Amino acid sequence: MRTSARNHFSGQVTSVKAGAVNDEVSLRTQDGLDIVAIITHGSAAALGLAAGKPAFALVKASSVLVMVDVDGSKVSARNVVSGTVSSVNKGAVNAEVIIAAAGGAQIAAIITNDSVDRLGLASGKAAAAIFKASSVIVGVDQ
Repeated sequence: MRTSARNHFSGQVTSVKAGAVNDEVSLRTQDGLDIVAIITHGSAAALGLAAGKPAFALVKASSVLVMVDVDGSKVSARNVVSGTVSSVNKGAVNAEVIIAAAGGAQIAAIITNDSVDRLGLASGKAAAAIFKASSVIVGVDQ
């Protein structure tokens, strides 16, 4: 499968907490990341999501926030992935920042050049990629 999403994580569903309208789906990636998604109950049912089922998570790079000196327990977003900046590629206005997590996963974020400068982002600097559970798209291969 090919998509325009910069962040594609394959793994297995670890849990599905059913709700009346939305379900909370937890996925453990092949790189050991735990990703939480909020999707409609109808979508979870249509995809046949259950613990142990192979699935993937997609996150657009523009949905990823970057923070330094973050305490994940003090952020409302469900997905906080700490790591190290592996690259910063500046454009005219925005930059692509790649953060490498401890298990090898790479997360791309698109942020402004001003934010890169203000945060002092450079290769080797500790940083965290943050994204809300509602920004995660869950899929399965047919």
